[in-house]
Amino acid sequence: MATNWGSLLQDEQQLEELARQAVDRALAEGVLLRTSQEPTSSEVVSYAPFTLFPSLVPSALLEQAYAVQMDFNLLVDAVSQNAAFLEQTLSSTIKQDDFTARLFHIHKQVLKEGIAQTVFLGLNRSDYMFQRSTDGSPALKQIEINTISASFGGLASRTPAVHRHVLSVLSKTKEAGKILSNNPSKGLALGIAKAWELYGSTNAVVLLIAQEKERNIFDQRAIENELLARNIHVIRRTFEDISEKGSLDQDRRLFVDGQEIAVVYFRDGYMPRQYSLQNWEARLLLERSCAAKCPDIATQLAGTKKVQQELSRPGMLEMLLPGQPEAVARLRATFAGLYSLDMGEEGDQAIAKALAAPSRFVLKPQREGGGNNLYGEEMVQALKQLKDSEERASYILMEKIEPEPFENCLLRPGSPAQVVQCISELGIFGVYVRQEKTLVMNKHVGHLLRTKAIEHADGGVAAGVAVLDNPYPV
Repeated sequence: MATNWGSLLQDEQQLEELARQAVDRALAEGVLLRTSQEPTSSEVVSYAPFTLFPSLVPSALLEQAYAVQMDFNLLVDAVSQNAAFLEQTLSSTIKQDDFTARLFHIHKQVLKEGIAQTVFLGLNRSDYMFQRSTDGSPALKQIEINTISASFGGLASRTPAVHRHVLSVLSKTKEAGKILSNNPSKGLALGIAKAWELYGSTNAVVLLIAQEKERNIFDQRAIENELLARNIHVIRRTFEDISEKGSLDQDRRLFVDGQEIAVVYFRDGYMPRQYSLQNWEARLLLERSCAAKCPDIATQLAGTKKVQQELSRPGMLEMLLPGQPEAVARLRATFAGLYSLDMGEEGDQAIAKALAAPSRFVLKPQREGGGNNLYGEEMVQALKQLKDSEERASYILMEKIEPEPFENCLLRPGSPAQVVQCISELGIFGVYVRQEKTLVMNKHVGHLLRTKAIEHADGGVAAGVAVLDNPYPV
């Protein structure tokens, strides 16, 4: 896709002046992060990295991504309710991957005791890249779906004003008008508010499980502020706080510091290093409660790479979404090639394929948070080591998506404005709420575009690689 801003990217002096204007506007709009030096304090903050110009995205692919989001919501919800599918799918993974095994163990404990919660809340983000087809046209291909702590819904609602400002400074008012309004934090808050309402206690509050050191606090505050505007109060606590001050009454209602909790919203708990033994106990306590968890443990497991790979097998979608052939077709159209590495002939063939053409594949462990995948020579070395080991079952192999690179200018605190070759990743936020077996809300609530220089294979904004962006529909 040719860029609209080609000539502008060549004028260094103009870029520097535009960058200054853009950064000031970003700060004024609240496109903010705490600094890595002071991640626990908002005394000194900086702007979140972003692109100077919006990046071109084909309207048809943007529309396709929006159109399939409600199908993905239904699919994640169906997987989370299918204990047999989860057990079968993750059986080999949990033997090799301690983190997934611990999550699965809590899932089994809660099932055995009986699930106390009756309201289920899903806030997810499905991420895509635009695969270059042989005929040159781009195709929408899913990278992953994030079912826990799907972030940047708050900051993504602040960035359109920044790009409109940049284009207006250039007297491109018509172009500025094409930048889509976007407010995911409002939609995410709507889902939390619905779950809170269905819980049925006006005195109960929302518990946000936060990390001790949270640079991305303003992203979270955007959702908290939307809830407060609806008179729903949010308390922020860490897993350690829950260990010390959390308790269940005889009806398994959850109390923290004497306050009843209606909804637990996790912005922590998606990586192994976020759990001590004490934190695992706190997670079990939360799961055993009747509060609506976002996500409950089954929904977190539904977001694993292994589940993603199994869903691409022929017949799986039909089994999970019976009588919905249109939804199945929309979902399947976004799947890239996914391969199991379980012991046996199928796994052996996948490894042989990857070793024969390493540039065409990526090796993915069961991890969230960016920066975990292996590419190229690193992948080859890992596969050679794993080839004869049961440990390979803790990974999946995925076809590498190759988007068409384009030029943009990336703005980062402490770095000069840089024009580089980039690729983008589009995320669509989904929200659903279920009470018992009845789906009471299912919607898409906005998008997130992240862009990174092509030399960075892996990682998102939080991992320090990608920057915030907006789609310019073409």
